[in-house]
Amino acid sequence: MKPIWIVDDDQSIRFVLEKALLREELPTRSFTSAREVLQALEGASDDQGPQILVSDIRMPGGNGLDLLSKVKEKLPGLPVIIMTAFSDLDSAVSAFQGGAFEYLPKPFDLPKAVELIRRAVEESQREEFAEERLAAAPEMLGQAPAMQDVFRAIGRLSQSNVTVMITGESGTGKELVARALHKHSPRAGGPFVAINTAAIPKDLLESELFGHERGAFTGAQTMRRGRFEQAEGGTLFLDEIGDMPFDLQTRLLRVLSDGHFYRVGGHNAVKANVRVIAATHQDLEQRVKDGAFREDLFHRLNVIRLRLPALRERREDIPMLARHFLQQSAKQLGVEPKRISEAALARLTSFAFPGNVRQLENVCHWLTVMAPAQLVEPKDLPPEVAAAPADAPVPSATPAAAPQASTAPAVSAPVVAGNWEAGLEAEAMQLLQAGNVDVWDQLTRRIESRLILTALAHTRGRRIEAAQKLGIGRNTITRKIQELGLE
Repeated sequence: MKPIWIVDDDQSIRFVLEKALLREELPTRSFTSAREVLQALEGASDDQGPQILVSDIRMPGGNGLDLLSKVKEKLPGLPVIIMTAFSDLDSAVSAFQGGAFEYLPKPFDLPKAVELIRRAVEESQREEFAEERLAAAPEMLGQAPAMQDVFRAIGRLSQSNVTVMITGESGTGKELVARALHKHSPRAGGPFVAINTAAIPKDLLESELFGHERGAFTGAQTMRRGRFEQAEGGTLFLDEIGDMPFDLQTRLLRVLSDGHFYRVGGHNAVKANVRVIAATHQDLEQRVKDGAFREDLFHRLNVIRLRLPALRERREDIPMLARHFLQQSAKQLGVEPKRISEAALARLTSFAFPGNVRQLENVCHWLTVMAPAQLVEPKDLPPEVAAAPADAPVPSATPAAAPQASTAPAVSAPVVAGNWEAGLEAEAMQLLQAGNVDVWDQLTRRIESRLILTALAHTRGRRIEAAQKLGIGRNTITRKIQELGLE
């Protein structure tokens, strides 16, 4: 991981942050002035640059706000945290207009400071992963006629700023299409900001979308920019728009109608220069009839509708997608890509995939970790795929059909309870009968290896997050990776 750059003329601040971040296994590089940082940036390659920049606001040789402005010119996506004394709060708030990730008031609580920096690191890594995935692979894969229709629609919309509604079942790749629409639009140089309106509690969603002023509610200690402001000059992707609370639909309609909005607790209108792309797996016409979705908002969003086909409607794309995901998963884990036999591909192609492309991707992650040999055979497939009857009947669908919700969630580690336990018992018995005297150590190491590799596949290689998911400490997972030879 690239280091966290700390800029402060106070040696004690640098020392405290360095030691705290080192304990969190986060590398650092320290500077005493803005001038040093700018010189280091000039000579740094992409791999040598900072993961996060943490800068004081008052320093000799240039203040933190000037540094923020210059750094954002060179690295617009770099999260910058501004450290400030209480007397400089107004200056710190103005830093948000320059794109600061957050501010850190002095004197700061060290655990909270580390938590904030870690949050910025995770956000940075998510963005890096998304950019790498988009740069290293085609935006979307598909030879099926239904997908070719989608590609042609994206091409026709490439020079337009028109609002687009993307419909389709869960897991069909709606965000990927939204990113492609942004990338090929006149707004490609601006930010792409995505928000899942169903994943954020109702009482927080308004602030998340529109931001809030300082003192707007309990805990609002500073002004905060919402997603509309973050997407200024670019594209805002509103996923699962059908789940947006009714009262917020009114506010969204007003923004789409007149291009202005107010932060929570604010009295000054903020102009929104944003293209909105919405997506849903629900039947919005039915939601309108049921009184759960505003009809005027529906018509405002439904300027151009782009329907994504379910994976079962484009089965001919499954072999190509499976090979692509196996390559992608192997690259993430640093292992040799698994190959898949024609018989296993035939089994995959006949599976209904209720979780669509996302489920296929998760199955391929699972195979990369769990398949015993380099060549994947039908017996190596996850139980619910291997046990499914061939050519299972699937619901018919036509382009005019209303999108239906997925009948099952995407799987991240498809295992049927009981199967692995029986296999463990059989393996233990075989080892015992062969006269082994270290059966406990052998099986424990293998189980721990599988658990850690599966968790790392799920978290895209992020060790600390994997440890949290497994319920173990970060030092424990680091030690186990070394002991088990998983580096």
